[in-house]
Amino acid sequence: MTDFIDRVKIEIRAGDGGNGSINFRREKFAPRGGPDGGDGGDGGSVIFLADHNLGTLLDFTFQRIFIAESGERGQRKKMSGKSGEDLILKLPVGSIIYDVDTGDLIADMDEDGKTLKIAKGGNGGWGNVHFKTSVNQAPRRANPGQPGECKNLILELKLIADVGIAGYPNAGKSTLISRISAARPKIAEYPFTTLTPNLGVVQWGEGKTYIVADVPGLIEGASDGKGLGHQFLRHLERTKFILHLIDPVAHEPGRNPLSDYHVINSELSIYSPELAGKPQIIVINKADTLGSEEDINRVASELSEQIGKDVYTISAVTGYGVEKLVTLIGASLVEMKQAEAEADSQAADQIS
Repeated sequence: MTDFIDRVKIEIRAGDGGNGSINFRREKFAPRGGPDGGDGGDGGSVIFLADHNLGTLLDFTFQRIFIAESGERGQRKKMSGKSGEDLILKLPVGSIIYDVDTGDLIADMDEDGKTLKIAKGGNGGWGNVHFKTSVNQAPRRANPGQPGECKNLILELKLIADVGIAGYPNAGKSTLISRISAARPKIAEYPFTTLTPNLGVVQWGEGKTYIVADVPGLIEGASDGKGLGHQFLRHLERTKFILHLIDPVAHEPGRNPLSDYHVINSELSIYSPELAGKPQIIVINKADTLGSEEDINRVASELSEQIGKDVYTISAVTGYGVEKLVTLIGASLVEMKQAEAEADSQAADQIS
């Protein structure tokens, strides 16, 4: 299994420009020919390319310094040196690039095929042919090549998904994503089964799909570094909304559906108010452990009344309520995208 790496620090260096050449014509019929030193070649640039075939920043853990090819020095007979090759570094779609020194966001590589010239190669220096004047017919001067740009960067990967599944460890997130998509995450009855985020493509209706991300479980104090989930909260930031999955039969003292609901939302809020403000679909999982249909409805009704929001019940194990949930998510996404399109249209009308 490939390790999931979603944050790395690297150094990049564009190629230096080649030096200009100091040369003079030395031909049989022109023993005192003028200058003919060529220009140095330009250094290669460093370019990032977003590639949907990649799903991790693993390649950047084996090598942390990336250097583009430098340009060659100028040649005689006014021949320019060869320019250095550009260095193209492929990133997973969803990668974000930060400047280490300033902390500034440089770019968001959020589309397949998107490119960014992150460091420009140095210009090649002029050869002495450029410095000939009426009073200096034999200049012994050439420019050195300019150095290429150097930058220290942090690359951070945020998965691009429509829906993020959040909840305590063992709430059944991995089981649900394996039920509704082709993703096959590791599933077991112990905390922190999910050590890396999982993406799944869910089909609903005819020819309709959306992408769901299952992130490692959160616990109280996750935003302060407890557990594992805090490392992956960034992967929820791009989602349209959060599927908040609740375990109704947690065996730890002091835990119940209401307390779990508030703890998870508190951790989301501490990490990012924007993340906490995303719409949520509240779902009680493990309905198969609650008994009769009447008991299932009672548990959902109690939590709904306590939090003032609709609550749905499913069993990711048996499939109870899952098909309805899949359709609800799809319909909700359609409504959100329509609302966004209308808002964009209204904004464009106001500008025009």
